[in-house]
Amino acid sequence: MWRDAGTPADSFYEIRPECTDVPKTRFKIKGIHPLIRGEVWEFLLGCFDPKSTFDEREQMRQRRRVEYARWKEDCRQMFPVVGSGRFITAPVISEDGQPIQDPLVLSQMNPDKGADGNRANGIEPVTDKKVIQWMLTLHQIGLDVVRTDRTLVFYEKQEHLSKLWDILAVYAWMDTDVGYCQGMSDLCSPMIILLEDEADAFWCFERLMRRLRGNFRCTDSSVGVEAQLNNLASITQVIDPKLHQHLETLGGGDYLFAFRMLMVLFRREFSFCDSLYLWEMMWALEYDPDLFSVYEESDTDSEKAEGSKGKAKSIRQCGKYERENMKSGANNSEAPLPISVFLVASVLKDKSSKLLTEARGLDDVVKILNDMTGNLDAKKACTGAMKLHKKYLKKAKKP
Repeated sequence: MWRDAGTPADSFYEIRPECTDVPKTRFKIKGIHPLIRGEVWEFLLGCFDPKSTFDEREQMRQRRRVEYARWKEDCRQMFPVVGSGRFITAPVISEDGQPIQDPLVLSQMNPDKGADGNRANGIEPVTDKKVIQWMLTLHQIGLDVVRTDRTLVFYEKQEHLSKLWDILAVYAWMDTDVGYCQGMSDLCSPMIILLEDEADAFWCFERLMRRLRGNFRCTDSSVGVEAQLNNLASITQVIDPKLHQHLETLGGGDYLFAFRMLMVLFRREFSFCDSLYLWEMMWALEYDPDLFSVYEESDTDSEKAEGSKGKAKSIRQCGKYERENMKSGANNSEAPLPISVFLVASVLKDKSSKLLTEARGLDDVVKILNDMTGNLDAKKACTGAMKLHKKYLKKAKKP
């Protein structure tokens, strides 16, 4: 048992990463010691088989590091700034693939050569549509990187900002379906801080995106997170019909004011430390020991998995939230709702009285929710989410 001075007095974790007796491998997390947080996250996110040995994990880690290095080198060949210890914040090419002769771009690419270093840095016209699309996102990644967690001393170092940019650039190249979207830098940043090796941080982020990439998938008519907002509306209507009606009256029945909470998992609503604490509690509650095998099988099929669906498993090995879904049969027909939706519902329930009495328009709703930024209690939010989840399942069963 470890104690963490940065978490509540009753903080502890119970985990046996080396345990090969699967029924005893259970996650019960109320805060993880910072020294092993990254390693525990790798288990929670399905990076490794819970039955694996230390040697097996090391072998897989080395294979993944080689694979990441190969992808990064592919990106470097297309754009030499990748892996250079620098990053760019201005557009590199136009939509038709022509290099942009912008002094800012040139100085960021090679500060020693300045504007005269254009051709030496390898900016040439691009015709491949996939490469054009990727290169068009690079400056947006840079703009987001310089705004991400800048209050942290960690990001005062250029090398850490560059590492974050590199990982997001490589991910954008590899995920041809979704690519890079604003908000991903908030999700990736903790991985950079917790895992020293860049490749390990990339794979941890990649596993997190398996769960969340659907939120970023957009079409001409909808945004991926819209389905979760619709679910949030349905949950609130069942749990607190008076609040739901009030929000509808104000024109907020689409719940777009909760967009950011779901998109980046409360990174802006909680302090940095509390958001990490919240994430690991969520992942422990949702823990599914089959995640690793599901992800590996999906890679074999050349598809991206977005959660474990309908696969038989021992209920004893799963997190509490996952067990509740299994008992209710929620995952027999379709994927159960993520706990994040109930977390938002819990926050709204907690602010229900204030919203009902003080909100006279959507601006008031946004202001009330923004006022709680950095002041939410992660443990209280998770406890509230579990209660609402149980209550919702009971009410949803009634004819």
